[in-house]
Amino acid sequence: MQTVTARLDKLAASQDRTDAQLAKTDAQLAKTDAKLNRLAEMYGGVGNNQGAVAEEFYHNSLKANPVLDGERFDFLQRNTERSGNGLANEFDLLLVNGRTVCVVEVKYKAHENDLTNLLAVKAVNFPRLFPEYAGHEQRFALAAFHIHDRLRQAALKRGVTVLQRKGDVIESTAA
Repeated sequence: MQTVTARLDKLAASQDRTDAQLAKTDAQLAKTDAKLNRLAEMYGGVGNNQGAVAEEFYHNSLKANPVLDGERFDFLQRNTERSGNGLANEFDLLLVNGRTVCVVEVKYKAHENDLTNLLAVKAVNFPRLFPEYAGHEQRFALAAFHIHDRLRQAALKRGVTVLQRKGDVIESTAA
């Protein structure tokens, strides 16, 4: 009986040590989770910041010279959101004149899924969300600071205009 009691006491002490170690591990995991959440927020913010930089660049460039493929546009809209009939989309840039509306999707670095989303979602939803442009030719463009040549060629092959940065992009504003 004494042997069983001694073994149970030893087992209880071992279990107490295991519980203490698990509590330490849980505390460390909570700290690690908090650090990972901060990193995710920070790097997610970097991605959002890069996207905002690209969007501002293309907005300012097209505002200064609203011409795509030799066609001049009269109006430029930025971050246009529209919802209705169970649909909702945001369009980075819209260029409009009396004949044509061009939807420009802006990315810091373009990926294949960006082209797919532009054509499969935004191009499909645009006429349903903007019936006022039913009489306009509807065109689509992908603007990016970086785009792989294969993706560039795929976009052009599918009728999507590609906008990229090219020299002479500095504007000086006097103090």
